[in-house]
Amino acid sequence: MDLRIINIFLTFTSILLLSINLQSCQNESIDQNYADNDSDGYYDLIDNCPFVANPGQIDTNSDGIGDMCSDQDDDGLIDAEDNCPSSFNPDQSDSDGDGIGDTCDLVDFTSLPCNNGFAGIYPCNGYDLIGYMSIEDLSLDSSGNNVRVNDSWGWKDPITEKEYAIVGLSSHTSFVDMSDPDNLKLVGILPTATVNSLWRDIKVYQNHAYIVSEAYEHGMQVFDLTRLRDVESMPVEFIADVNFKDFGRAHNIVINEESGYAYPVGNQDSGRNFVRCENEGGLFDGGPIFVNIQTPNAPFIEGGYEGSGYTHDAQVVTYNGPDNDYIGKEIFVGSNENSIDIVDITNKSKPQLISNIDYNNVSYTHQGWFTEDFKYFIVGDELDELSFGGNTRTLIFDLTDLDNPIFSFEYFGPTPAIDHNGYTVGNSYYLANYRAGMREIDISQIESKQINEVRFFDTYPENDNPNFTGAWSVYPYFESRNIVISDIWNGLFVVKKGN
Repeated sequence: MDLRIINIFLTFTSILLLSINLQSCQNESIDQNYADNDSDGYYDLIDNCPFVANPGQIDTNSDGIGDMCSDQDDDGLIDAEDNCPSSFNPDQSDSDGDGIGDTCDLVDFTSLPCNNGFAGIYPCNGYDLIGYMSIEDLSLDSSGNNVRVNDSWGWKDPITEKEYAIVGLSSHTSFVDMSDPDNLKLVGILPTATVNSLWRDIKVYQNHAYIVSEAYEHGMQVFDLTRLRDVESMPVEFIADVNFKDFGRAHNIVINEESGYAYPVGNQDSGRNFVRCENEGGLFDGGPIFVNIQTPNAPFIEGGYEGSGYTHDAQVVTYNGPDNDYIGKEIFVGSNENSIDIVDITNKSKPQLISNIDYNNVSYTHQGWFTEDFKYFIVGDELDELSFGGNTRTLIFDLTDLDNPIFSFEYFGPTPAIDHNGYTVGNSYYLANYRAGMREIDISQIESKQINEVRFFDTYPENDNPNFTGAWSVYPYFESRNIVISDIWNGLFVVKKGN
């Protein structure tokens, strides 16, 4: 055979063998990278639950983990087999057998008295659960995808005398008719002014709700609450009466109903670091903005205060306490990350710092509220349980002399949960305590430095760990004594003292 032909043959054979080997390697790579272990038609690389067949790739909460693998409420049941996947419900109770767990099904709800330390699955002491709405119930989109609850406030219609819960969520604000707590009704929602945000805050003045958020360029929404009377086909999607854009995002809003001023605080133009809340160019350096709302639907800015830097939350009062120097003055008490700052803001063009005070083991001065006699200011530090350990710490300051505030004492609760928002009514302090739910603390002996927990309702039954889930806020000011609790994961709870 001609040598040239032999060489051509050998070369051809080598190329053929190389091609076969390459194809084998490529097939091996394809098999490895594009395997479909659960045979559901989706390669493991793109399957949101690669070891359990889920051809629909259902992912209810859009967290990237398919429902067949996800347990978003941590109750031990995967979402696909959970009759209420967004709310902790390990017992899967379903009173009407419609496949929707009682925790998510408003129709299923009946009042749950606190018996032997529990109202249904919820630990309690002295409070009955008289009303409940899940995140799905609070939304027009029944899936509640990517929605979380935050702040809450309340309004009583002066004409109909109906009580309404106003509940902030990451995507909107919900308005809930509480006239029959056993059958709460979502009247409608007001969508966020711009984009979604975990932080939204609401206060009420002259039958109008004022809503701020940390959503980019959100400003302040003004909503006429009397419009809730005229809704015939519930729920509806509202639009704001006013979208006030003279400032951008804000963490919180404070209103002094006696003066007719709103005070957005924690304003940021370009964002902030969550842990230290370092302001990056916010109006008045993140301090309070003085917004005149005496004509409720025509707000305008009269000034602001930047002398103490970023304010996370505050209370503003027309002072009528023991310090005669400030009777009748408008006093601002700000929780300013590492101190309490007291400012006379009576003259909106010339606010004056009165005093400030810090304390030991400060981690994040979050929020505080006066006792009704203005003698004491009760403060929560949001990060001290994480920074220093121990149980929930509440700090009490003596403000008998506003020029000379004094740290009085500290109280430690029965759980290690993180404290969030707290409000006083008479001799009670109502604290939203994240995973420990709402705690009622008797402050009748505060002058003797003796306060103690007397009742509670735990909206997060799984544990009391120091984490940022559970009860965000409480609203204890309804004449009916019904108390609203807004829970980040679990929705709206309405509780009342038992007999």
